Amino acid sequence: MRFRAATADPAATADPAGPAEPAAYPAGLDRALAYQADGPVAALAPDRVREEFEANRFRPEWTWFAEDDNGEVLARALWWGRADSERPIALDCLQVRSTVADPAAVAAGLLEAGHTAFGKRPGYNLSLPRGWREDEALVEAVAWRQEAARRTGLTREIERLRYEWAPAAGTGEPSGKLVFREGTDEEFLDVFGRLSRGSLDLGTQDGLRTMTEEEFARDDFEYYRDCPGERSWWRLAHLPDGTLAGMAIPSATPYHRNVGYLGVVPEQRGRGLIDEILAEITRFHASEGAERITATTDTVNLPMAAAFDRAGYGVTEIRLVLEEPPAA
Repeated sequence: MRFRAATADPAATADPAGPAEPAAYPAGLDRALAYQADGPVAALAPDRVREEFEANRFRPEWTWFAEDDNGEVLARALWWGRADSERPIALDCLQVRSTVADPAAVAAGLLEAGHTAFGKRPGYNLSLPRGWREDEALVEAVAWRQEAARRTGLTREIERLRYEWAPAAGTGEPSGKLVFREGTDEEFLDVFGRLSRGSLDLGTQDGLRTMTEEEFARDDFEYYRDCPGERSWWRLAHLPDGTLAGMAIPSATPYHRNVGYLGVVPEQRGRGLIDEILAEITRFHASEGAERITATTDTVNLPMAAAFDRAGYGVTEIRLVLEEPPAA
């Protein structure tokens, strides 16, 4: 079994521990497009793969193949990053031929080769339809991917709901329950920390096991500041008497507008204010002409999921996130 990046010379045996040799961009794209995906987990369409390569979000050095001794491609992994990323952010697509007897072993070898070359273990975002557990073939296909991820250090699993808003859902008028204003970096850092207390978000809970509240707040602040959305969009939320209630951070992805981050401080929870904050984010994006607004929340975060439902957001898919747990 050989593992090679799309930059590698097909006539050479790849060394997963060594650097990939650069090649012309079209060669890497052609190798990625030549792989005909099979199996029940939906693969990216060739047009989408081409679009991601052209936008520099897929790259030959982030596209890896497993081959048998005769050079037949048995598996493909496509890692994704932003156009300006130095290293990939997430594994976006993983397929192994249905004829392979032990797909978990082949997939694990492919992931390990990529991780070694990248010097990191990007998480794996697996997009699934609602009710996927009712499909036996799909359950089996997910299981070997989970096993491959576990073998290569991606041992934390979080299942999330991906929501989407469209203009037909409409936007409500401001109720007057909250007042929104701009804030300083120091104010937002403080609120990031306060919102982490008692959070139902699994990533937040895990992060606070290894970081202080201040460290976690700084990490969240820098993450959202680096997203495609503008820092000028951020708003603090106050009650009419000036009492802090929470914050709204409209954001964006490389593809469309995104809810980003929102929350209510612990002492104001249970009063329905999350609906007001979500409505403010939705109105903001809609006023900018957004035709689609996406959002995600953990399946266990029932209050946030209910808020999205009330606001007219619909679930479009389940996202199974397999990632490396925070370092102790």
